[in-house]
Amino acid sequence: MMSKRLENFIKNNREEFDDLEPGEDLWARIESRMPASVVEMPVAKPEVRTFSLGFVLRVAALIIVVMGIGFTLYLRSTKPASGVDLAAINPEYAKQQARYVSLIEDKRSELKELTKTDPQLYREFSSEINKMEASYKKLKTDLATSPNQERVLRAMIRNLQIQAEVLNQQLQVIEQFKGTPNDQKNEIKNI
Repeated sequence: MMSKRLENFIKNNREEFDDLEPGEDLWARIESRMPASVVEMPVAKPEVRTFSLGFVLRVAALIIVVMGIGFTLYLRSTKPASGVDLAAINPEYAKQQARYVSLIEDKRSELKELTKTDPQLYREFSSEINKMEASYKKLKTDLATSPNQERVLRAMIRNLQIQAEVLNQQLQVIEQFKGTPNDQKNEIKNI
C-alpha cells in the first residue's frame, strides 16, 4: 500500500522533480578541477586486427587436413594388426590353422592353374570356396570377442579342413575331366 501511494505521489509531482537538471557547463567545471596530466591523457583505442577471408580459409583448410591425418593415424593405431594371438589360445591349434591356411593357398593356386582353359569352371569352383572363406572370416572376427576362444578356433580349423577337402574334390574332378578325353582316344585306338 505504501509503495502504491509513493508511486502515485511521484507521478503526480513529476514536473517538480525534473526541474533540477545539471548545467551545460558541468563537464567543463569538472575538467578544470582535475590535474592537467589526467585531462590531456589521450584515450588509447585498442588496435583492431582484421584478417582477409583467404587467410581464414587457408587456416581452416590446414586445420581440417591436420585433423584428417591425425584421425587416420588414430584409426590405424587402434586397429589390431593380426587380430588375436592364436598361439596364446592353443599352440597346437595355431599350428594346425597355419598349416591349413598354407595348404588351402597351394590348392587354390593349383586349381587356378588347372582351370586356366575353362574360366567358367574356375568361377563355379571358387564361388563355393569363397562362401566358406566368408564364414571363416566371420569366425576370425568373432574370435576376438568370444568368451570361449578355443571353441571358435576349433570351428575355424574345421572350416579350413572342409575348404581343403572341397578343393581336393574339385582337383580330382578336374583331373578326371581332363583324363577322360585321353582315355576315350586310347580306347578308340585300341578298337
